[in-house]
Amino acid sequence: MSSTAMKVVAAYLLAVLGGNTSPSADDLKNILGSVGADADEDKIELLLSEVKGKDITELIASGREKLASVPAGGGGAAIAVAASGGGGGAGAAVAAEEPKKEEKVEEKEESDDDMGFSLFD
Repeated sequence: MSSTAMKVVAAYLLAVLGGNTSPSADDLKNILGSVGADADEDKIELLLSEVKGKDITELIASGREKLASVPAGGGGAAIAVAASGGGGGAGAAVAAEEPKKEEKVEEKEESDDDMGFSLFD
């Protein structure tokens, strides 16, 4: 997804979070304009046609399901966390702790891999 499309989606979500359950193209243009972003009319109309009559929470939930099925090259624990959603069961707590351990290992590896060189030597 292009950065312009992401801006349009972000503007839509901001409008919904602000209490506007059915934002118009003008609403999205105003939001984008308030932060100096360009409003692409075609992308706005495409988004509004795709979400018309749909509940935003259902759209987000279906998006999560789709993302959980995408292979993510090595982050198996992260996929398990995403797939568990907001369940909060014991399995989710265990899966949530696993990425923390991986991050610590990665940080240690990065410092060992610098081979004694520094950008500021």
